[in-house]
Amino acid sequence: MKTKFIIATAIAASIAAPVMAQEYTKGTVKEIKADQEKVTVTHEELKNLDMPAMTMVFKVADPAMLDRLEEGGNIEFVADRVRGKLTITDLK
Repeated sequence: MKTKFIIATAIAASIAAPVMAQEYTKGTVKEIKADQEKVTVTHEELKNLDMPAMTMVFKVADPAMLDRLEEGGNIEFVADRVRGKLTITDLK
């Protein structure tokens, strides 16, 4: 009986937990290295990663994202740590 209560409580908590909205960050593409699936971006503060504005290299979650980027272009993106690597996970 106690196990059922714990499982039910865990399920209820996961359903009731608010979904975190993705926060987009503005940046400018400095360099694209398609063969490495990497892009260098000068960006505003990354609040979800607790990082100040800077220029840094990101992996892309999907190589098709690179087709939407151009050096010198402005972007809005979501970044996160994926398997320990800073990764762009979404683009507007």
